[in-house]
Amino acid sequence: MSRSIVTRALMFAALSLAGHAYAATSPDGAASERAADFVAHDFRFSDGAILPEVRIHYVTLGTPQRDAHGDVTNAVLLMHGTTGTGQAYLTPLMHKELFASGEPLDTSRYFIVIPDGLGRGGSTRPSDGLRTHFPHYGYGDVVEANHRLLVEGLKIKHLRLVLGTSMGGMQTWMWGERYPGMADALMPIASQPIPMAGRNWLWRQMIVGAIRNDPGWQDGAYTVQPTQWTRVMPVFTLMTNNSARIQAEAPDRASATHLYDTLVANAGKTDANDVLYWFESSWDYNPEPDLPKIRGRLFAVNFADDLINATDLGVMQKLVGEVPGGRFVEMPETAQSYGHQTLAHPEVWKPYLVQLMSGS
Repeated sequence: MSRSIVTRALMFAALSLAGHAYAATSPDGAASERAADFVAHDFRFSDGAILPEVRIHYVTLGTPQRDAHGDVTNAVLLMHGTTGTGQAYLTPLMHKELFASGEPLDTSRYFIVIPDGLGRGGSTRPSDGLRTHFPHYGYGDVVEANHRLLVEGLKIKHLRLVLGTSMGGMQTWMWGERYPGMADALMPIASQPIPMAGRNWLWRQMIVGAIRNDPGWQDGAYTVQPTQWTRVMPVFTLMTNNSARIQAEAPDRASATHLYDTLVANAGKTDANDVLYWFESSWDYNPEPDLPKIRGRLFAVNFADDLINATDLGVMQKLVGEVPGGRFVEMPETAQSYGHQTLAHPEVWKPYLVQLMSGS
């Protein structure tokens, strides 16, 4: 059963909390979750800024297997969405559908690495202290930080799979271009390989503009969290849930008003500067020119009722042919779809992952 919109909003409100190292057993008892922090020293951002240390928090599932040379042979990288953390992949549903015995990412077979993207969760972020003096990172910086985690921190040179959802899907396209041949397979989910424009840029600018023009924001130097900007945040729910799910959650005016008030209240539990950076960091996203550089098998998955990645633009039909061996599917809206949030339901898109892993 789907988590409700309110429940997802509560999860969104908790995303700015930093993670801590731990080891735990998954609900099915099959996978041990191990969390740790990797510190990248003298991290150079794409804007030229350098931080002496950048922390990337991550969780691993499973055990690395090595060849005769000591190289890891079964690594998988999972990357999350704009407002998320690695916890998006650690739900009971994800464990059941992806990581359990016999499933496509069975943790007895694969060593799975799940980072908190730069600027989010337990990784280094503006709210750690620098606020708006934090480098204005782009998606390329997030990808680079994850790469350094793998290569320097975990000594992983090759991946069986890179899979990402939403922002993580966008970064999967970038990963394939930056590190061609490093991954056997790539699965970008709920993303398109074109720069931000049109409706997708307009709704993001609503959030960015609301923060920057909030009287309480004070150019990012606030001592009390600003609140006026949060009244715009329900646009995120409008863009990421299909109309049927919102109607079911709020079938009358009273419940719809309550939903709005809840979404606003929960947005206020996040740090405004962190949120600002989340939505501005797509400034460098434009994989379209370098799609022919991608190597390995790529299977892109999109959803017909996803407003963020509108299928009626015909993007995949025009561009997937630029990727050697690239394929895509646009899943139709059904009673089992959730708009953009279908990405959180692997039972819906898992069959395509099975195809991809079988072929690679």
